[in-house]
Amino acid sequence: MNCPEQSTDDKEKDAQLKETLTRIKHKFLVLGGKGGVGKTTVAVNLAMGLAMRGYEVGLLDVDIHGPNVAKMLGIEGQPLSQSGGKMLPILAAPHLKVISMAPLLPNPDHPVIWRGPLKMGVIRQFLSDVQWGSLDYLIVDSPPGTGDEPLSVAQLIPEADGAIIVTTPQDVALLDSRKCVNFVRQMNIPVTGIIENMSGFSCPHCGQKVDIFKIGGGEKAAAEMGVLFLGRIPLDPKIVKLGDAGDAFILKEEGTQAARELEEIVERIIETVAARKLAADRNDSADENRSAKKTDQPLDNSQMKKEENMFQRIAIATDDGKVAQHFGRCQKYTLIDVKEGKEIRREMLDCPEHQPGYLPGYLAEEKVTLVIAGGMGPKAQDLFQQQKIGTISGVSGSIDEALQSYLKGTLKGGANLCDSEHHEGECDHHH
Repeated sequence: MNCPEQSTDDKEKDAQLKETLTRIKHKFLVLGGKGGVGKTTVAVNLAMGLAMRGYEVGLLDVDIHGPNVAKMLGIEGQPLSQSGGKMLPILAAPHLKVISMAPLLPNPDHPVIWRGPLKMGVIRQFLSDVQWGSLDYLIVDSPPGTGDEPLSVAQLIPEADGAIIVTTPQDVALLDSRKCVNFVRQMNIPVTGIIENMSGFSCPHCGQKVDIFKIGGGEKAAAEMGVLFLGRIPLDPKIVKLGDAGDAFILKEEGTQAARELEEIVERIIETVAARKLAADRNDSADENRSAKKTDQPLDNSQMKKEENMFQRIAIATDDGKVAQHFGRCQKYTLIDVKEGKEIRREMLDCPEHQPGYLPGYLAEEKVTLVIAGGMGPKAQDLFQQQKIGTISGVSGSIDEALQSYLKGTLKGGANLCDSEHHEGECDHHH
């Protein structure tokens, strides 16, 4: 059966969507595995934090059934206007434009009773039929779960920079946040990181700290899933009060612990964008170098040690969250981008099947500058050095322990940890 040809109308819609997206530099999805984790509050404050820094920001609320962005930004009741046949977003603050279902409803209590295709259609319209103009960032606030709306966004914006997963520390929320991570990976969208919201509470009267929803669960989930932990936001009653009043917390409560945490998360998101640009620039440079004859001397580990402002991509051979014994027979590689001594991005990379001489070139294509593993022989190290990739072997323990030791300058290689009984001599082979 032949697929029907795309209609002229569909082609025009696709062209409009493509034109809109080309004028938006960076696009991020904000997701939450379950309701009640504060996902919209986080999305609103991240968008406002970027706008406060002078970036041109769009905030798209695709929660069709429960659009709360307008309420939290004090623009509820403001109608949408049109110009040149396109909708104009509402200017919620200097540099911050917003589109939501809320202005299209007869009243705030009016329910939207739609199935998937209708929701897909309106989300497409919010992207292609809105005069967003040129934006530095588009933040998309999705409803809980991995249903129609986030799926539509992932399909309409396949080149999204990444997804930001919001969770609370308790186990039930973490279970659903893991599903979000896997959903994003299946859609081939990078996972920017996990934010742990409602993480601890300090009594304003006595100062006693109380972990109402526990603490640290989001950070642990990020480590287990091999993604960047963006930060934790403590409970603060003013976040709720200001949200109900239509004011962004990050704007009104500068200097509080929660606002500082939000600001640091905004900075980490900006850093992930910078990291991708650095990686792309390094890509271009590496491609140019590969086209010319290699005359440089191989790098040793001391040369690979980062300078204060140097960008690095570290690949750690990984088995179950720990440094793998064998560099070429691990489950995954944890790729970690580092700049100015800080982790700014993390993702997981599949380890390819064993092919002699393949892995060094494979990791070079991924722009890796350093490999950390438990076992690796001198011949394999030479192959990595030829690709200008430094190596540290004989490392054990968790991925985070190895990374932190490296960043502190205390990580040292040791004896080859590979189990020679299972792959005798392979640590010295040209994997």
